[in-house]
Amino acid sequence: MTKTEELIGVISDPQVCKILNRLHAEASRQERWLYFEFARFLPRFLLGKNLPWERIGKALDKKYMAIDPAQGVFCYLLARSMRARRIIEFGTSFGVSTIYLASAVRDNGGGMVIGTEMVETKARQARENVRQAGLSDFVDIRTGDALDTLKNERDSVDMLLNDGFPPVALPVLKIVAPLMREGGVVVTDNVGLLKADYREYLDYIRDPRNGFRSALLALNEGSEFSVRLNAEQGAPAAGLSPAAEL
Repeated sequence: MTKTEELIGVISDPQVCKILNRLHAEASRQERWLYFEFARFLPRFLLGKNLPWERIGKALDKKYMAIDPAQGVFCYLLARSMRARRIIEFGTSFGVSTIYLASAVRDNGGGMVIGTEMVETKARQARENVRQAGLSDFVDIRTGDALDTLKNERDSVDMLLNDGFPPVALPVLKIVAPLMREGGVVVTDNVGLLKADYREYLDYIRDPRNGFRSALLALNEGSEFSVRLNAEQGAPAAGLSPAAEL
């Protein structure tokens, strides 16, 4: 049994595990290409500069940018522990993370994962992957700019997987945060790797006045984990600055 098979075995559905194992294998075969693609921007990394995402985005239209198995299992178990019924996912790509989240929603008794993906070919393949996993009844994948596809949401949200292009991470958070229940969570991928691109995002979500408590976890290259508090809890205590309170 491979390490991936061992990890995803926590999901008891053999069909889901079969599809996830295939998708992780496909994503793994593209890793070398991704390293070479991002190596071009090493000077920007070293100088702490943002990456040119408009240029990078076109090169990634047909590539996996999937969470790894450990992150997927973490999201699955987290959603199960919260009894999450409504999850929003920014950056669906080919639907790897969508399958983990939808499995949790189904195993929690039902609900919906709302995915949003800019590239139509990716969204179409993601829907097919979800269908093969037997989870279509629990997934709504929308194609287009997330700031448009999510703007009319009104229902309460338990969890946000914030895993799309970094420049849009904060605007997406600001759309979803008012819908999040107390104790809802946000998982944001690639924060440890792309520190410059997430600087404004981290400044916002780590400020208790914005209603979250947040820290970087050692998942993949570093994922930000944030818990939604109510307005009263989100305000800094008397005599403490936000920095001191953290």
